[in-house]
Formats: sequence, structure tokens, C-alpha cells
Amino acid sequence: MSKDLSANTQLWNEDLAPTTAAQRTWRWYHFAALWVGMVMCIPAYTLSATLIEGGMSGYQAVLTVFLANAIVLIPMLLIGHAGTKYGIPYAVLARSSFGTSGAKLPALMRAIVACGWYGIQTWFGGSMIYTLLGVMLGYEIGGEKIAGLGINGAQLACFLGFWLIQLYYVVHGIDSIRKLETYTAPLKILICFVLLGWVYNKAGGFGPLLDQPSQFVEGGKKAGQFWSTFWPSLTAMVGFWATLALNIPDFTRFARSQRDQVVGQAVGLPVPMGLLAALAVIVTSATVVLYGKALWDPVDLASRMTGIAVLIALIVLLVDTVSVNLAANLVGPAYDFSALSPKHVSYRMGGYITAGIALVMMPWKILETTQGYIFTWLIGYSALLGPIAGIMIIDYYFIRKTTLNVDDLYRDSGEYMYRGGWNMAAIIAFVLGVLPNIPGFLNAAFPAAFPEVGDVFKTIYTYAWFVGVAIAAVVYGVLMKGRTQPALRPATHT
Repeated sequence: MSKDLSANTQLWNEDLAPTTAAQRTWRWYHFAALWVGMVMCIPAYTLSATLIEGGMSGYQAVLTVFLANAIVLIPMLLIGHAGTKYGIPYAVLARSSFGTSGAKLPALMRAIVACGWYGIQTWFGGSMIYTLLGVMLGYEIGGEKIAGLGINGAQLACFLGFWLIQLYYVVHGIDSIRKLETYTAPLKILICFVLLGWVYNKAGGFGPLLDQPSQFVEGGKKAGQFWSTFWPSLTAMVGFWATLALNIPDFTRFARSQRDQVVGQAVGLPVPMGLLAALAVIVTSATVVLYGKALWDPVDLASRMTGIAVLIALIVLLVDTVSVNLAANLVGPAYDFSALSPKHVSYRMGGYITAGIALVMMPWKILETTQGYIFTWLIGYSALLGPIAGIMIIDYYFIRKTTLNVDDLYRDSGEYMYRGGWNMAAIIAFVLGVLPNIPGFLNAAFPAAFPEVGDVFKTIYTYAWFVGVAIAAVVYGVLMKGRTQPALRPATHT
């Protein structure tokens, strides 16, 4: 890469520049540990609950989760290839398809979704401290709610405490996150086996849920309705990691080789996610015997433990939430905010912005109104991010033939300038990819306000991510056909 590009501070800074050979320290086991660290999280654990409550058997729920993660692994590996080959983050790769200015649109959309998740996960972390401290002290540590906030002082202190714990990793950069994921992944696997042994001994077996048949069988409550439940569930599961499918180059740019990123991700995502779903079903099945009802919330389960088990549960859940929140919801928006204004915003400053938004958004208020719509949110933003993935894959593999002119990604006068920095083919493809899903989303999120949405739009929304990827990919491919040739001056990292 040409050294003179550093003068263009509107498109370049040290954090956005291609990684050097010295920075490429991630081996396959680092990627596997990264995914184990992200998969072992409370929202992923409780996903199985939504499937079983929807009528699936334990086996159907586990297989649905596994299949969804096998599907989302495909765009991750495809988009991650560019990060490893050229050492560039997602926000820079998007310039190839959307233009040097237009790339700010997909970067901002990815960042906004991640900020929402970062705030919510931070609130979950603070809530764990609050709940389990109360159990350890033997009394509720509540109090009067603070006017305007809607939470008490202890809840606010726990939220801010967890926020500060994560700030350490914002200050110390992405390598500190890699070390956290690598060192804690084996601990999480060990804890899973300990938890299985604990519930087996306490319950004298694994409980009744494992033997509970699907409600879709003949004579069941939802006989013949399996597919109408399966497809939106699968789309929601894909949506769970749809954000990472886009910004995975933010991690793969540090890979030693393509083999490291491919093997690491293939080992680290689908199987551990399926195993976690199985663990959730087994443990929850045992809680029916232990407590007389299914406890899908691991914090609720931990709060019922006694003695040293409560302290161990607190530490494990905190480490778990910190590791997933930093990897899944901090790294991406930090680069994305940096790409919006490279001259003024570094990766670290982007992290501060993300953490700051998490504070001011008051995530507990968002959960008050959207907690019942977790499927709506997951499917909704998958409808938004799916088209971006379709466009980027078509651009990189079919238009560019995996060959990029890296220098021009950082120039405002190169081949990725298009018209005024915007590639209208990408914008049109994105809009057309999102458009069919809007009526279904409005009906799902606000049924009282939009009751007259036709069945065809509801059906389309059921496949939101898949519809968005397919439409945007086809439209972009048609609009770009014959317009752009692979770069004549290939460049790799230096």
C-alpha cells in the first residue's frame, strides 16, 4: 500500500489502514475461542426457550439453532476472506461496493444495531450483579426509584460498575479482547460440564422436558403448524449473528492465514451454538424437577443457588457477558464510527462513543417496551443487514473476483469513488432488498397500528434475511454487470 495515502485523513487513519504482518497474530484457535466466548452468552442460552415455548421439542429446538448457525457461517466465511487477504476492516471493505462516501451508510447501520446490543448487554451484566449481590447479602438491595430514570440507586450503581469493567478493554484495544476470549473459553466449556453434573445430581436425572414431544405432532396443540413456526424461528436465529456476518473482517484482518480464519470459525460457531442450546434444554428440563417450573433465565437459576455456588455463578456470568459484549458489540461500531470521520475518530474514540451511547440510551427503558418483541427485533434488523451482506458478497466475488485495489479504497479519486463517492447501484439494491420486508415488520412490531397488512407481506417477512440477501444480490449483480472490472493493480497487505 502506498505510503502517501496517509495524507487523506478523510478516508485513512492508522486503525483503518491494512494490518501489517506483525499485527497478524490470530491463529485458528483464537477464532475458535472468540466464537466459544461469544456463543456462551445469556441471550444465546435463552433462545432455546423461545423455540420450545413456540411448540418445538427439545431436539427440534437444538437442530434449528444448529442449522441457523451453519447457514450464517457461510456469509461469515465469504466476507471474512477479504479481511484476511487485504487486512482491511468491514467499514473499508464496504467502500468497494457502496463507494468511498456511500460506505458510511452500511457502517452506520451496523454501528447503530451494535450500540443497541452493547447497552442492553451492559444492563444485563449490571442486573446480574444486582440480583446475585442481593442473594449473597441475604436481602434485596433495592430502594426508591430515581425520578426520571425508573430504576433505584443500587441498580444504577451496578449498571455503571459493569460499564466501567468493560471500559478497561476499550482503553487497551482489540488485543486485550483477544486475550480475554482465549483465556476464558476453556473456563466456559468447563463450567458447562460442571452445570450439567450439578443438575443431574440434584434432580436425579435430566428431567421431563427431554421426553416432551413436539406440539406439532398429530393430536398436539399446534398440529400441522411446524413449518409456520420453523421458518420465522430460523430467520430469527440467523438474525442473531447477522451483525457479525457483516463486520467479521474486523477480526479476520488479524488472521495469520485464510486457513486460520476458516477453520477457527467453522469449529467455533455452529457446533458450540448447538451444544449450548442442548445444554439449555437439559438444564432447564432438570429445573422442572428441582423447582416445579422451567427456569430458562440463567440469572434466575443462579439466584436460587446457595453458598459458594452463588459467587462462582456471579463471576462466570460476568466474564461471559463481558466477553460476548466486547467482541460482538464493541469492535464493529468502534471501527464503523472511525470510518465516518477518520481524521477525528480513532478506533479507541469509536469505542468511547459506543460506550457513551450505551449510557445515554438507558437500555432498561428500551427493554420495557421491546422485551416481548425480541423475535421482532432479531428478524427486523436481519431484514436491514441481509441486503448489505448480499451486495458485499456479489461485489467481492462476482464483480471484483476477490481482487481489490487497496490503495483506491483510501483515495477519494480512485475507482471506488463512483459518483460523488456513492455507488447508486448499491443504494438501489439495498432499498429494494429492504422494501418488501417493511409491511411485515410494521405489522409484527405494531400490530394495533398496522392490522391490515396482507398475508403475502407477512410471509415475506418470515424469511426476512433470506429475502433481503437474495433481492439485493440479484439487483446489484444486474446493475453492475459489465460496469466494473477487477482491479488491474492488485494489492495485498504490507
